Amino acid sequence: METQEEGKTEKTFKNFGKRVDDFLVEFNEAGERLRKEFEVKLEELKVSAEKIKKEAENNERWKEVEDNLKKAGDEFGNAFKAAFKKRNP
Repeated sequence: METQEEGKTEKTFKNFGKRVDDFLVEFNEAGERLRKEFEVKLEELKVSAEKIKKEAENNERWKEVEDNLKKAGDEFGNAFKAAFKKRNP
């Protein structure tokens, strides 16, 4: 009777080990697929970012917007300094 129990246990562990091995193979394959998809998406994002950067550099309107935002930031800074600077009594 004891040998039958040992045989069942061994068979159970062997089956469990096989399932773990199968799972690890599937897990590694899925990881590899995801890595490849990630690399493709990353390259697409890099290309898109470069395209947008070039468009922004070549577009005079964006340069004007940038200049105006810098001016507005300077004016805001001056207004902040004026509002909070110490006054001599």
